[in-house]
Parts: sequence; structure tokens; C-alpha cells
Amino acid sequence: MNKYAAKEGFSNRQTKIGAFTLLLAFLIGAAVVYPGPWNKVMKGMEEAVGFHLPYLPESSYRLGLDLQGGAHLVYEADMSAIPEGDRTDALSGVRDVVERRVNAFGVSEPLVQTNIAGGRYRIIVDLPGVTNVQDAVREIGETPVLTFRLPDEDISVEPSAEQEVQIAAAQELERSAALTVLDRALAEDDFGALAKEFSINTATKDNNGYIGLVSSEDEEFGGLVERIEADKLKIGVIDGLYEGTSRMHIVNYLSRKVETEPKVAHILICYAGSTGCTETRTKEEAEALAKELQDKATESNFVTLAAESSDDAANADLGGDLGYLKQGATVEPFNATIFALKNGEISEVIETEFGYHIAYRETSRRVNYYEIAHIEMPWTTLSDIFVIDPWVNTELSGKHVKHASVGFDPNTGAPYVILDFNEEGADLFTALTEANVGKVIGIFLDGEAITTPVVQQAIYGGQATISGDFSIDEAKLLAQRMNAGALPVPIEIVSQQTIGPALGQSSLDKSVNAGLIGFALIALFMMAYYRLPGFMAVIALTFYAVANLVLYKIFNVTITLSGIAGFVLSLGIAVDANVLIFERLKEELRSGRDLPTAVDEAFRRAWPSIRDGNLTTLIATAVLYWIGEGFIRGFALTLTIGVLMSMFGAMVVTYVLMKLIVRFKGIRKPVLFLGLERK
Repeated sequence: MNKYAAKEGFSNRQTKIGAFTLLLAFLIGAAVVYPGPWNKVMKGMEEAVGFHLPYLPESSYRLGLDLQGGAHLVYEADMSAIPEGDRTDALSGVRDVVERRVNAFGVSEPLVQTNIAGGRYRIIVDLPGVTNVQDAVREIGETPVLTFRLPDEDISVEPSAEQEVQIAAAQELERSAALTVLDRALAEDDFGALAKEFSINTATKDNNGYIGLVSSEDEEFGGLVERIEADKLKIGVIDGLYEGTSRMHIVNYLSRKVETEPKVAHILICYAGSTGCTETRTKEEAEALAKELQDKATESNFVTLAAESSDDAANADLGGDLGYLKQGATVEPFNATIFALKNGEISEVIETEFGYHIAYRETSRRVNYYEIAHIEMPWTTLSDIFVIDPWVNTELSGKHVKHASVGFDPNTGAPYVILDFNEEGADLFTALTEANVGKVIGIFLDGEAITTPVVQQAIYGGQATISGDFSIDEAKLLAQRMNAGALPVPIEIVSQQTIGPALGQSSLDKSVNAGLIGFALIALFMMAYYRLPGFMAVIALTFYAVANLVLYKIFNVTITLSGIAGFVLSLGIAVDANVLIFERLKEELRSGRDLPTAVDEAFRRAWPSIRDGNLTTLIATAVLYWIGEGFIRGFALTLTIGVLMSMFGAMVVTYVLMKLIVRFKGIRKPVLFLGLERK
């Protein structure tokens, strides 16, 4: 026996068991990574013998925003009401709430980060797989800011001298700009082109400023009609400037049309299955009841019949009154019927999607409609530079809500939201109601008043209700958002970007190609330089790559470009471990050991260097994961997995393979083993 011989680490039996175990693990891992062939074989087995082993899930890897595309949103938090020292904590609270909201909506592997720079407090949200920005915003939703407010008894709406100067200066500039546009319109420039260029009304500018037919009763443009009538403007004339409450208008008067508007009341009899109906009667029963009421109806008793029998809760108490209706304001054939009736007539039974109607045309009026287009220009007022808020916030807010649920009014069945406060919130709510008995407390959601009840008595127990004109779905959504958490501060979206799936796929393809080329070059180098041991190392690296991909699936790791970089770097570390072992093997062979003994000694003596080098890398990745965010964490995670698997691959897989081949004396040739094997 050679004087340098040592006892082999593995016996022949252990080597065979180890090799078989690794082969089995590799096949299972390959099936997990690429389950298609396995499932195809199992399907064939089932068809042939009626039995099969379990199918493997064919789920794809979870890809990050940079690989599969998605939405990138940036929100800015309004910290104006938060003390300087509390703003960082408030921003962290916003991040936690947004994370809960996104997770509740099921967005795939979101990334929510905070950013503080230049006095701006921002939340950055990455949503992989969501390529439509509007969809992304809907996924996050408008996380509610819930506040409890009291009327401001010291409110003042008078502008200061400084504000008056500011308003006057702004209006002078705006009037000058508007007059320039008016001059161009009068000079027969294309009115539609001017509207597209200068109008600030987004609803009409893209339609050449066209509004259509409006009357003086139109909520938005009725003021323009009143000015046209007062100025006795002629058709085809462009005129202005008309100053509204906060806008100026240049008007193009196109035509005038006189319409008849009937004043109508109706009785609705609905049935189970008709739109919006809560009754249980059948369609046949509804039709029979409607015909019975139609036979009874007269001009004198119609109001009474409607109040007693109509299923239209919105106007039954008003005798079924629908007011004056313009052409097309109601569904067909109801619309056609009421315009065909004469004043004082009652219709036959009319069937629509809502059920059966009896219509009564009480009277009618003639209304002037004006067809107009306009260019809407800005006009600064006090409200533009000073927000007048008749309410003041109390200390109680949505952050004190412990749980929200949906309840139903036992009398009307209307849904409402029940808020259970935490201990601090319960005390604040009790104190608030005790101090304001007989007064109004406003409950606001996102700055809009939901309900403004008068406090009848102090409320104890830490529970409040939010009632309003909710549908069941709206009440459930509000409760869900409250449970996800109300924002400590308001946020506003300031940036939204989309990374298209094609760009992400291109990045993924390039990354995969780079990884395959790198692996191929490493394999060629190892086999050319280290020969048969190098080939064993390549097999071990293949095992290592499969093991990494299996772990990515098991732990649902999100793969990003930085994560791929971590994987490729760990591949280099795995190669480095094999290089250390083989260089040590050279030294052992030069010292006179036979091949089996040299293999054992090479692995034993290379281990401390491999262990210490990888340990320092693991310390670095732990620090990166702990203090890093987003892509840095992805890099640290994949590198950590890779380093651990590289040690296993080098010290176990490569070792077992080397022990397996050195058993065969026929291949112990210098040309195969580094050129140094001694016979």
C-alpha cells in the first residue's frame, strides 16, 4: 500500500446508495422544474393500466415586474398635518396599509417601498403582471381616509387684502389669454381646433368643444343658455367672454330648437326578476294587478293610487310624480307612450324591463333648447387659492377602527357599515358624543361626507355606524377597506408607468440566453482543463441548477433580473468550490497518493477554504436582505440559496460522483485525471 494511502471516506456500498439517491433526486427535481413529460407519462399510464402516480402542478415561475411586465405606481403622502418627528412613522403606516390592500385584492407578488427625499414622502408600488395602469389603480383602490369632523364655528370666507391682489393679478392674465383666443375665433379660425388646443373642459374639448342641445335648466351649462337669451344672441354668432363662477366661456351658438316636455306621473307594478324589484309576485300577477289599477285610474285618483300601490319607492310618496321629462330621458316604450299622450290622458299598461307601468300625462311645457359649442378657459376665484372647509377634524379617525362589518336595517333592509373602535378610539368616540349632544358630527370618507347625523345622546361601547345610500356590494367593499386599514395620511398618485409584457419577455429571453451561454462556457473550461473530474463537476453543476429551480418553486421566489444575477453569481461560486477541490487533488496526486485516497484528502482539505469563503458571502447576503428593499432583497435571496446549494453540490454531489468513477480501475488514466495519476 502506498505510504500516503488513507482510508476511503465512503465504502463501495455507500457510494452506490449515494449515487442512486442523487440520480433519483435529480429526476424528481427535473420533473418538478419541467413537469410536462412526467404528466404525459402518467396520463399514458392511467389510460393503459388505470393507475398513475400523482400529477405534478404545471405552475410557472413567479416573475418580477422587470421580467413579466406590470404597473409601476408612485404615490405622494400629504404630511402637512403630521408633526415633523412623526412623518417617517406615518409613511411606514401608509406602506403597511397599501401592502394589505394590494394583498387583499390578490395582486401577484407586489412590491411596496417608501422613499423620502427632498422633503417628499412617497410610496412606490410595483405590481407584476398588471400591464394596464388603470387596472393597477383599481387593484389598489382608493384606500379610504376616514375622519370624524365637527362644524367650524369660526369659518371666514372673506379674502384677505393679499388674496384679493393675487386673484386680481391672476384674472388679468386669464382675461388677456381668453381675449386672444376669442379674437382668433372671430377671425374665423377653426373653432373646434381652438377648443382642442385651449379648452380646459376635458369632457368637450376632444369633441371640438361641442356640448349639444341644452336648456336653461341644465345643471352644468344652464348659465350659458341664460346669457345667450339675455344677450339675444343670434344663431351662428361666436360670442364671449361669459364669466362663470370659476370659468370663462367663449360660446359658438349653432342652432335653437323648441321641445315639448310633458309632466308625468306613473304607477309601477314590478315582479320577481324585473330590474330592481324586491317583490315576490309573478309576472302574470303583476300584469293582472296593473290592468286592475289601470281600469280604476282617473285624473282625480291617480295620485292616491300611486301612493298606495306603486312599487317605485323613489316617487310613490309623491303620487308617482316624475316631473317634466325631455325626449329620451326614460326607457322605451315608456318614452314613446308619454310623448304620444295628450295632456290629461292616462295610458294603457306599458311593459318595460322594470315591470308594468300606468302613465299619467298631467300637463306639458315648451322649452327652448340651444345647440352650442364652447371653449372653456380658467378664471381664478377665492376657492382656487384658499380652500374653504366648513368642517374641522377631531382626533378620532380611521386609524382607531379595530374592525368593520356590514349590518342591515331591520325595517328597510338597507345595508350599513358597523365600526368597532379600539380602546383609544372608544374613549375618543364617547368623549366626542358626550360633548356634542344635539349637534352634528360629520363622518367623512376621502374628504366626502357620508353621513352627518345629529347626536341625540352620548354613545358608549365603542361602536359607530355609517349609513348612507349604499348598495350591498358598496357596503361590503367599504368594510373590507376599513379592515385593511385606513391611511394615516392622504396619498395622491403622482406617477404611473407600464412595463409591457413584450419588454419583460425580451429581458427574460436575454437573461436566459446569457445564463445558458455562461453555463456552456464554464462547462467547456472545466472539461478542457480538469478532464474527467471537470466533467463530473459539470454534472454536479447541472444538479445544482435543477435544485435551485426546484427551491424557487417550493418557496415561491419571485424571479427578477437582480435575482437572476444572484443565481449566475452563485453558479460562479459553485465552480470556484470545484476548482479548489481539483487544485487540491493535483497536490495530493503530486505528493504520491493513489487516486481514491487523493480524492478523499482533496475534499477533506479543501472544505475549510470552501466553508470560510461561502460563510463570508452568506454574511453579506444576510446584511443585504436585512437592510435592503425590493430588487436588492431578490438578489440576496437567490444568492443565498445558490451559495448553500453550491456547497452541497461541491461537497456531496461532486464527491459521490468522483468516488463512483475511481472505483473503476480501467479509467484511472493520467490523460483523464489531470495528467498526474500514478499507477
